[in-house]
Amino acid sequence: MKELEILLERYWISKEEDKELYYRIKDAYPNLKGFLQDRLGYRLIINPYLIKLEKLPGEPESWMGIEEFTDKLEYAFLCLLLTFLEDKGAEEQFILSQVTDFIEAIFPQDRDIQLDWTLYNHRRHLVKVMRFAEDLFFIKTNNGTDSNFMSSATEEVLYENTGLSKYFMLNFTGNISNYSSYQDIEKGEWLDLDRDRGRVRRNRVYRRLFMSPVVYNQGVDDADYLYIKNYRNMLKKDVEDMLDSELHVHKNGAFISLDESKYFKDVFPDNKSISDIILQLNGIIREMLEEGEISKKEDDIITISQLKFDNMVADCRQRYHSGWSKGFREMSIEKLVDEIKSYMKNYSMLEINDRRKELTVLPLAGKIIGKYPDDFKNEGGK
Repeated sequence: MKELEILLERYWISKEEDKELYYRIKDAYPNLKGFLQDRLGYRLIINPYLIKLEKLPGEPESWMGIEEFTDKLEYAFLCLLLTFLEDKGAEEQFILSQVTDFIEAIFPQDRDIQLDWTLYNHRRHLVKVMRFAEDLFFIKTNNGTDSNFMSSATEEVLYENTGLSKYFMLNFTGNISNYSSYQDIEKGEWLDLDRDRGRVRRNRVYRRLFMSPVVYNQGVDDADYLYIKNYRNMLKKDVEDMLDSELHVHKNGAFISLDESKYFKDVFPDNKSISDIILQLNGIIREMLEEGEISKKEDDIITISQLKFDNMVADCRQRYHSGWSKGFREMSIEKLVDEIKSYMKNYSMLEINDRRKELTVLPLAGKIIGKYPDDFKNEGGK
């Protein structure tokens, strides 16, 4: 169902930005309500301003942050911006210096970071936050450009508050001032219910399947994977009905394979050059496994040294680099390895043990492979 895909993909749908889509999702809600509440355990907010599906992961993972953010300071600035906007009415205007003054006034002074707007990096972090806020449409730029602020702390930008920022944060069931970790958020949602039984387990399994690249089998005591095996037919039917896609369940992992007509922002493979490179590298790993150069354990994982992995990447580049984008063709081998490791880790294809200088190749890497056609070099004229 396309409306479900939109809700899963987007943070929210603003009525002012896209009125047609807003009413389309609103009209589809009666058909989605049962699945959202019973299977995923998600709450759909519908008000005169927006529609938002409040999404919590089945299991927190390292890649589940804001893609545009690369520094903890940016998350801190976002929280402070939300606090600043709390006292602003819809359509109320403000200037950038009001934001910087507010942040500076309440920024914790006992932190290692000493806030200084004369520092380019601090201004750059704030600009990323303001652009993120504008992309989500809880602020609008009325005059000026934040690029000027990147050059000088004295430059001004005129913004307008849309009023949507109050809906950005999740509605918590408890007092978050008492929370000390993300586990407290999970506990707050389920209260005293048994996490491995009934609705809690069902919601968690569906969330993991629909929101993560893969759900791995952690052994005989893995309650989630036992649920997947026992209710495989029901899960498959829901995936087919709601996403028009397929659920693959194997001995050591389960994942949703999207129909080729589907396109989500963050899936593997996608249209990015790095995605093609990972497909090619996965193909080489399969070749090496079939030829006995590497071996897998009973749970289908492969443990290799960092040096071995570096050599695999070098082999991949030698074979296929003529079809890569310029940036990856000219990238140093060290940076290329880092890019590949980061990408594969985020998609649950790789685990990294820096202390032992080892890497664990996970089963998903062997499931999805790719290579250029045999006559690729002739086609490319190389």
